[in-house]
Amino acid sequence: MRELEVGIGAEARERTGETPEQEVGCLPAPKPVWSPQVSPSLLARYYLPRSHSVLRGNACQLLRDGVEAYPAMLAAIRGARRYIHLETYMFISDAVGELFGEALAEAAERGVHVKVLYDALGSWTSRRDFFESLRARGVDIRPFKPFSSLGRGLRYLLRRDHRKILAVDGEVAFIGGVNISAHWAPEGQGGAWRDDVLQVEGPAVYELERRFVATWRMAFQDRFRSWRDSRHRKRQAALRRRGEVSLAVLSSRRSIHRAYLHAISRAKRSVLVAAAYFIPDRKLVAALRDAAQRGVEVSLLLNSKGDHPWLVHATRAFYEKLLTAGVRIFEWERCVLHAKTAVVDGAWGTIGSFNLERLSLLFNHEVNAVFADPRLGRVLEESFRGDCQTCREVDLAEFRRRPLWQKLLERVLYAFRKIL
Repeated sequence: MRELEVGIGAEARERTGETPEQEVGCLPAPKPVWSPQVSPSLLARYYLPRSHSVLRGNACQLLRDGVEAYPAMLAAIRGARRYIHLETYMFISDAVGELFGEALAEAAERGVHVKVLYDALGSWTSRRDFFESLRARGVDIRPFKPFSSLGRGLRYLLRRDHRKILAVDGEVAFIGGVNISAHWAPEGQGGAWRDDVLQVEGPAVYELERRFVATWRMAFQDRFRSWRDSRHRKRQAALRRRGEVSLAVLSSRRSIHRAYLHAISRAKRSVLVAAAYFIPDRKLVAALRDAAQRGVEVSLLLNSKGDHPWLVHATRAFYEKLLTAGVRIFEWERCVLHAKTAVVDGAWGTIGSFNLERLSLLFNHEVNAVFADPRLGRVLEESFRGDCQTCREVDLAEFRRRPLWQKLLERVLYAFRKIL
């Protein structure tokens, strides 16, 4: 475990030496639509639906992959004084899981209230004694919808907890696509999956904690004593301004989908989407095509291989419809792309657990942070354009010449897209 932590820290330090102004070959960055001095209220009103509750005064930092996210998360856990709330789809009993488990257990042993909620299906490969040892050391760790609930029906079991939230002491929170697993460890140490995490400080931390508490109460009907004075916590959170980012925390699947559609329809210059799993509905396909046809740069970063090959083939059934409208598609070939991010005009962006496919839209418990801020938007856009340097861009003429068996496979999987 110590060797893994040293490896993560070393790779993270190497990345800090990268120059953000480096030239991007595939997607040259156009001029920004909004200056950093523009009013956050104006941006929020323009890009976010009015139904979204916008929280101002947040400080946010983009963390790329596990090599940047894990050290920051572990530092927050080790510095916790009162409580830790961790909600994750995968908590795997591998080297990374052991590393986090030890940090959580040490926190519990020094008197911190530690609650961990992991999805039983996402973590099915983990050893039972791993979780039992954490409970023995004071960590309140529980599975979401364990397999002992089979008698409650298939529809009940289909609704999985796909969120990834870590909140500590009401001071700092992390949201994104990274689970607790060696898949996100540095390359050569078991993983190197590509992903994004947003570190948040400010009033939005309370909203992320509130999502965790709601899921815990729903699953276990606990009173949650540490959350009894919720109104006081909300007032205190509103005063805890740490920066200038306007942020909305969305946990309704429909609201996240609506946020995508609204921002894409308002795009003036660019729509950049990184999607681990991409089986869009008709509304999203129409929005992307319409944006491209009115002159907006629309680029998609998608998996070339992925951890679910059938989904990759089903995704390619949408390629021709998008390419003919002027949408550019880049395929990530280095490893598995697991990011679920988007940035519009370098000013609106979203990071979270929501995938642009049917399971996220209809069944899973999801959460996304949606922001309106040109500084953070620029960072996310530069990250996207940098990723595209190492990708293969899909050419329409070449794509049409793919083998007949591949076309047939795509059509068959497209017909079953609603259940994939």
